[in-house]
Amino acid sequence: MHRIVLSIRWVGRLTIRACAGVGRFTIFTAHAFSHVFRPPFYFRELLNAVLAIGYFSLPVVALTALFAGGALALQIYAGGSRFDAQATVPSVVAIGMVRELGPVLCGLMVAGRAASAIAAELATMKVTDQIDALTTLSTDPVKFLVTPRVVAAALVMPVLTGVGDILGIMGGYLVGVYRLGFNSAAYLQTTLQFLQRPDVTSGLAKAAVFGLIIALVGCYFGMNSGRGAKGVGRATTGAVAASSALIIASNYVLTEIFFPA
Repeated sequence: MHRIVLSIRWVGRLTIRACAGVGRFTIFTAHAFSHVFRPPFYFRELLNAVLAIGYFSLPVVALTALFAGGALALQIYAGGSRFDAQATVPSVVAIGMVRELGPVLCGLMVAGRAASAIAAELATMKVTDQIDALTTLSTDPVKFLVTPRVVAAALVMPVLTGVGDILGIMGGYLVGVYRLGFNSAAYLQTTLQFLQRPDVTSGLAKAAVFGLIIALVGCYFGMNSGRGAKGVGRATTGAVAASSALIIASNYVLTEIFFPA
């Protein structure tokens, strides 16, 4: 009986902590969004965030998408050959990339790179009392540090995903034509024939949501980190783990919204 009571208490404590964490994150998100359209606007911080999150993430996103598209073409061809459906490779690669693989892979790559960098930077600023200095100078830390990064991530993630989609389809094209023996013109024609506008727009909309998740989670963990080097490390790893998990979970929800069964 005593063990049952202890188990119930343990579950209760975890539930309370989880609800408290969700509440704090919701308040933090509302605070960040409340400053988006209210002056002053820190355009230099916004530009720096665009470069850090978007431009410098291009190489890893491009490389990942290119090889993912090629691997997807190989797998679809191998699976389709069992049912004499090898001709579906171009269409399935294109639809799979723009709907799912493009935004999800791009989101995970940027989460590993940008969310960790944001969390580490803000956590270091907190440890060195730079965030308190902003408050002393009558500058809202959320307005100056969080909002520009959130806006920048929401703007650049669809662009990164669009580049990833193109390179992923190109990877499938290169493998399909030069490895699997597809006709070049027929491959491109099939791709354009089956790829529709909702496929592309849904993937770009997902990417914008993933960008918000990456920036908000990275900033939240950075602004709420513990003291010392251990606190910075925990904030960094926590930001990557949480943002990756939220991207996967939100991808399912968005897929249900855009393409209900």
